Amino acid sequence: MIANTPKPPYYAVIFTSTRTEGDQGYAEMSKRMVELAAKQDGYLGIEAARNEVGVTVSYWKDLESIRKWKANAEHLQAQKKGRSDWYGAFKARIALVQRDYGFDR
Repeated sequence: MIANTPKPPYYAVIFTSTRTEGDQGYAEMSKRMVELAAKQDGYLGIEAARNEVGVTVSYWKDLESIRKWKANAEHLQAQKKGRSDWYGAFKARIALVQRDYGFDR
């Protein structure tokens, strides 16, 4: 599903990762984080895809909203578990979206 974002400017957090072997609760935590993020002030939407490399892009109203999401207590626990168990590697990038365009069929 493509996120229905507002007119720019807004921010994108681009999270790319490689996974370790096994699930050990990853699917449940991932679903919970999507649900929890959607309840945060400033959240605008999310898009994700996974193959060898997973890419999740979440959209936010401003940098303060991103800071608050990163500091959310339950999200901090998921981050810790990701580092210890689920990710072989990851990178997070924050970008200002200045322009977007597209179409729907």
